[in-house]
Amino acid sequence: MSTFALLHGGGGSAWDWHLVEPELRERGHDSVAVDLPSEDASAGWSDYVDVVVRALDDRSEVIVVGHSLGGFTAPLVADRIPVDLVVFVAGMVPASGELFADWWTNTGYESSGEDDLFYHDVPPGLAAEAQRRERDEASAALQQPWPLESWPDVPARYLLCRDDRMFAAEWARRHARERLGIEAGEMDGGHYVTLSRPRELAERLDAYVT
Repeated sequence: MSTFALLHGGGGSAWDWHLVEPELRERGHDSVAVDLPSEDASAGWSDYVDVVVRALDDRSEVIVVGHSLGGFTAPLVADRIPVDLVVFVAGMVPASGELFADWWTNTGYESSGEDDLFYHDVPPGLAAEAQRRERDEASAALQQPWPLESWPDVPARYLLCRDDRMFAAEWARRHARERLGIEAGEMDGGHYVTLSRPRELAERLDAYVT
């Protein structure tokens, strides 16, 4: 059994994982979805990690999963506590000393030009609830250089979503190669795959354990 530490993306919350968590538990795993301190103007990257570490409460066999902007926090957790694996789901992979504002240019990001980047394949009622729950990104962390000088000695996986309008598949394949030196895994679904395809996502996460 593994413990999945589930980190939401920008504007999100722990609720984003509420359909994935029972699927992971059905497969014999523990899970901890965390509300990162996105709305706290005083919160830096160390505060983000503190929140995750406190929520895990000494659990072992931890796999940290960062969705989208949660990818900035996931490796920081792996640098703080023992972690078996870091997984980026439609993730943003940071570089040492990089500012959030510079990440977009540094990674060659190009907008898809689509209007609905997040919820186009999420059931309408669920999409409306997700939009109602969106939070501000106002923390000090986004103004701070990403703090690690070197990547933690932990294996990483990257899972892209083929229908993602935020991080298009072609770009995500290149991002995984350039930032992690690996080939991305792929599944169907848009950016909010946690809501549109929770069972399939849980199956992919479970497969990483074995």
